[in-house]
Amino acid sequence: MVLAVHTAVYAAPKVTVKHNRNAKNLAEIQIMNQTVESLICYVAIDGHKIYFRLHPRQPSKWYVATDERFNHSNYSTWCDYLALHPKYQKY
Repeated sequence: MVLAVHTAVYAAPKVTVKHNRNAKNLAEIQIMNQTVESLICYVAIDGHKIYFRLHPRQPSKWYVATDERFNHSNYSTWCDYLALHPKYQKY
C-alpha cells in the first residue's frame, strides 16, 4: 500500500528591512519587497500595527517612531503574499 500526501508549502517572501535614525533622532523603518509579487505587510511599534500593500520590487515609505526612546528592537514586521490573504485586498 502506498500513501501519497501532498501539502502545499509556501516560502516566506524575500524582503529587506532597513533601520535608521532621522534628523530628530527618532527610529524609523522601511521594508523593501525583493519579489515580483504584491505583498501585504505590517509594521508594528508599541502594539500599534499599520498594514499596507507593498508592490513588487518597491520600498515602503519610512515609518517613524514617535519617541526617541524607541529603537530598532521595538519594531515588529510581517510580510506575506497578498494572494494568500484575500481579506487584506482592501489595503
